[in-house]
Amino acid sequence: MGAEYLATQYAPIFVFIVVAFAMGAMPLMLTVMVATQKPNAEKLSAYECGFEAFEDARMQFDVRFYLVAILFVIFDIETAFMFPWAVVLDAIGLFGLIEMLLFLVILLVGYVYAWKKGALQWE
Repeated sequence: MGAEYLATQYAPIFVFIVVAFAMGAMPLMLTVMVATQKPNAEKLSAYECGFEAFEDARMQFDVRFYLVAILFVIFDIETAFMFPWAVVLDAIGLFGLIEMLLFLVILLVGYVYAWKKGALQWE
């Protein structure tokens, strides 16, 4: 195998790598060149988490953070199971439909239970 052969075979891969790197690096460089740094109190305030971001790391968290995270993961996994099921629904037929309905009923029971216990309420 000569150098010409390797160059012609691997040239498209090299071009793809260069283009992919450029497409990833270009927006980063553009934001560094264009963005202005104007921090203010509102930008530096706590958001989405409910507590100050720069306090003691050993502080106790409210258990509701964990409940919301677990519920999100459960229903996210439900969605992840529904996509492949929808793709093969023609192949698995009525049996697959009944199985998915049973799966959704079980998740609905869990959702209602969490709702009744107050896991979805935020004070």
